[in-house]
Amino acid sequence: MAGGWARDGAVQDQIDDTVSDAVSAARARLPVGESERWCVECGEEIPEKRREALPGVKRCVACQSGRDANARSSGINRRGSKDSQLR
Repeated sequence: MAGGWARDGAVQDQIDDTVSDAVSAARARLPVGESERWCVECGEEIPEKRREALPGVKRCVACQSGRDANARSSGINRRGSKDSQLR
């Protein structure tokens, strides 16, 4: 973090850069290219509206929701509670 002799606004610049980096990383993880017609996990057809809305989609809503739920349970403390950090 900026401090001491740092110019005014240096802390905000660091925050802005951190947010910008996170947004860029999230965009890089978005699927690209041609969407699959059938889910790569369960084989169900992916609805046309989903394929149009998310170019490069590979999974149906149910399978993607399951993957997203598993990713959220990675053990990272997002509550900001000291109690949860001590576990």
